[in-house]
Amino acid sequence: MTWLGDHWIDVLGWGGSALLVYSILQTRLLRLRALNLVAASSLLVFNALIEVWPMVAMNAVLAAINAYFIVRLLREQHDDTVFAVIEVRPESKYLQHILDNHREDIARFQPDLDWQAGRPESHAFVVVKGDETVGAVLLRAEGDVAQVQLDYVTPRYRDFSPGEFVWRRSGVLRERGFRKVMTPAHMVDAYYDKIGFTRVGEQYVLEL
Repeated sequence: MTWLGDHWIDVLGWGGSALLVYSILQTRLLRLRALNLVAASSLLVFNALIEVWPMVAMNAVLAAINAYFIVRLLREQHDDTVFAVIEVRPESKYLQHILDNHREDIARFQPDLDWQAGRPESHAFVVVKGDETVGAVLLRAEGDVAQVQLDYVTPRYRDFSPGEFVWRRSGVLRERGFRKVMTPAHMVDAYYDKIGFTRVGEQYVLEL
């Protein structure tokens, strides 16, 4: 037999332990819970095979807790009551703090961002969950068209699409006379085709 065949129980234990450590390094909530669930399940099997029952019980509880939070997070993804959209002044210190605090991360996804808060046609929105900042959306008005300058989500909520609540759920854009949303070209990891936008060349368009 191969070494793996002789020592597969050890491989299961070490692999589950390594995955457990890796899971707690994640910043994205859903990914953290999913990896932790797999790790706990692996260690549950490992400890059952070597008959360490207290560890079996602990990992069973951990797996159940992770499964519960995964279901909860998936339910919250499109729940209007979970996320709120707050319009802020484009030159507000709160917004500037968000942009400064996440400057390097923002540059990864939108390297050509050209935000000028002093323009009268600039609009800014912050998406929150309770008292926690989830993301920011910056727009420039061109008549009744909202040109997206930035659609940013913090790493913790990157498995979600909180911008959806600005585009389709909150009604804040229609209330301000916008009838169309257009995204910039070359956005990294754009998600708009999943929430009703239509791709036109290198941009996405949404009729409000």
